[in-house]
Amino acid sequence: MPTTCALCRRIIPDEASADPQAVQEHHLRPEERATSPTVLLCRPCHKQVHAVFTNEELRADYDTIELLQGAARLEEYLSWIRGTEKLDIQVTTSNRVRDRR
Repeated sequence: MPTTCALCRRIIPDEASADPQAVQEHHLRPEERATSPTVLLCRPCHKQVHAVFTNEELRADYDTIELLQGAARLEEYLSWIRGTEKLDIQVTTSNRVRDRR
């Protein structure tokens, strides 16, 4: 059965299930894994979320899928990814995130 990415809402086809990392579990409150709710994200979305937000920002300001979907920093990315079938993308961690880690 195909999986839908909770963030971009793309349907990940069954053929992708051969790649165990095509769909990944994202903890909405990173570093609180024991109590954090989770959602399933496609690999590109999971990479992008962690490239543009620190774990602290995710816990404090983006701890629901609705907040992530409405995040200004993801707006352009989400618009782009919804128009592609790619499951592998090149992601660069933002300097702002890198400096705060």
